[in-house]
Amino acid sequence: MFTPDPHPRPLGKSDILVSPLAWGMWRFTGEVAPARVLVEAALEAGITLFDTADIYGADTPAGFGSAEALFGQVLAEAPSLRDAMVIATKGGIRPGNPYRSDAGYLPEAVDASLGRMGIERIDLYQIHRRDFLTHPQEVAASLTRMVEQGKVRGIGVSNHSPAEVDALQAFLDLPILSTQPEFSPLHPQPLFDGVLDQAMTRGMAVLGWSPLGGGRLSGGDHPATLLLRDHGQRFDVDAATAALSWSMAHPAGVIPIVGSQNADRIRAAAGALRVSWTHAEWYAVLQAGMGATLP
Repeated sequence: MFTPDPHPRPLGKSDILVSPLAWGMWRFTGEVAPARVLVEAALEAGITLFDTADIYGADTPAGFGSAEALFGQVLAEAPSLRDAMVIATKGGIRPGNPYRSDAGYLPEAVDASLGRMGIERIDLYQIHRRDFLTHPQEVAASLTRMVEQGKVRGIGVSNHSPAEVDALQAFLDLPILSTQPEFSPLHPQPLFDGVLDQAMTRGMAVLGWSPLGGGRLSGGDHPATLLLRDHGQRFDVDAATAALSWSMAHPAGVIPIVGSQNADRIRAAAGALRVSWTHAEWYAVLQAGMGATLP
């Protein structure tokens, strides 16, 4: 049987301890009071890892940086919350470019993120997507300076292939602490493209985004959803919560990022920690998600 480990664990090769679940702010918008309710709901669920990005909110009227800014307003109103959090953000996507990680951009991006959130240091700063026009040595130099200056505690990547991780790590004396791929039964590519294998080999944390397949695993009649619903009923959780636990069963110790902006749904995510899987049950969901039988 495979049951998620409920205890805090190191974030990659670091002394930063994080919860087995994370909460993400891709759709974090609105007023401060309801936003604070969501943040506190995540903490009540035992979530300590909070993941955002400077690009979050760019598709809303508030614009680029608005999710970080709203998070900063919550922290300004209740500064004691900061002590209970590991704050992760990302930079490197800019509307109109679309990707930038050059030495003229990243230092300004990290300073802007710090300013919007009103914090002195970012616990985990991630390159959001690979900038093909910037040599990884240049990216590594910028990241190293951020850490040396005390602006960033640790570094990670998002949406990077194993080869891209290798290229960046080759120019770093610091370890890349984490990788953030999309991962769910409906997007199982990290199982096959080497992302999860590399994470286990290098001791990197895996932060899985869109663990509900863009919401498709929380409802509807997809075969994977139906299996998750039936499995979850045995543990008194719904299909969405069972989907989180499915990701967590992998030996890479995947930390799924809960994207819900509903306080009750965020609290319910903690139920994933009590869901167990046998080999047969886990593989049945994988094959249903793939719509194919494994060879």
